[in-house]
Amino acid sequence: MISRPGRSRLRSPVTIALAVGIAALVPPAWRSLRPRGTFDRESAATGVSAQFDQDAASYDRLVGANPGYHEHLRLSARRLDLPDRGAGATVLDVGCGTGLSTAALVETYPEARIVAVDASAEMLARAREKEWPDTVRFVHARAEDLGTALAGEGPFDGLLAAYLVRNLPDRDAGVAVLVDHLAPGAPIAVHEYSVADSAYARRVWTAVCWAVIIPLGRRVTGDASLYRYLWRSVLAFDGLARLEQRLRDAGLREVHTRPVDGWQRGIVHTVLGRR
Repeated sequence: MISRPGRSRLRSPVTIALAVGIAALVPPAWRSLRPRGTFDRESAATGVSAQFDQDAASYDRLVGANPGYHEHLRLSARRLDLPDRGAGATVLDVGCGTGLSTAALVETYPEARIVAVDASAEMLARAREKEWPDTVRFVHARAEDLGTALAGEGPFDGLLAAYLVRNLPDRDAGVAVLVDHLAPGAPIAVHEYSVADSAYARRVWTAVCWAVIIPLGRRVTGDASLYRYLWRSVLAFDGLARLEQRLRDAGLREVHTRPVDGWQRGIVHTVLGRR
């Protein structure tokens, strides 16, 4: 647990559990925290890379306070189900951020070659500061620009997109680019928030955001803009049925969703498919 001089410790899993309990027991209290006004999702998504640039230095500390965050990434990586610890495979990690999803892939498939891509230069800078095997390479590019950034590479034997699709300005176009970079039969794991299909999940998400995530983001960074965007963008994102259909429309087959455990069950999901 991280502490700062003159400030209380970062909120613990116990506090998160308490927030979840409050959401379950007294849902009417959170009605006043519903987003008000129009949320211009495409405009907000267009500027999200700059917000990640601004908060890159503190990102790992903040997500480290989230119970299950790293294990859930490893779980989605395992669900790609690549054989032989990834031997002979090349895996694409799109939206790698500071490399947390990349680390999940390295741990799960130590024999694979991994190409990790992100649109935020500062997040990538943080990722590159870490120790990596020679099989990992980082690329600065938007998901929509993979065709240019990875010219001559691929197709890839697997793809992990963690917390990416929700942030794409044009989701259908972005997903189509991801699918285009998969080899025939190759798997994709979309690790993403989705609460639109469950009123309970929306209440829990709002409770945790306003009791933990937004105050913590403000405390650590001095600006909670990214974390308010996170709250609103998750509420505005696809339900699972819509997200699955979006992947099918892009040409994927065997599309299905598997849950995670802990407080994020029903909130974070692995949506799987195969080209």
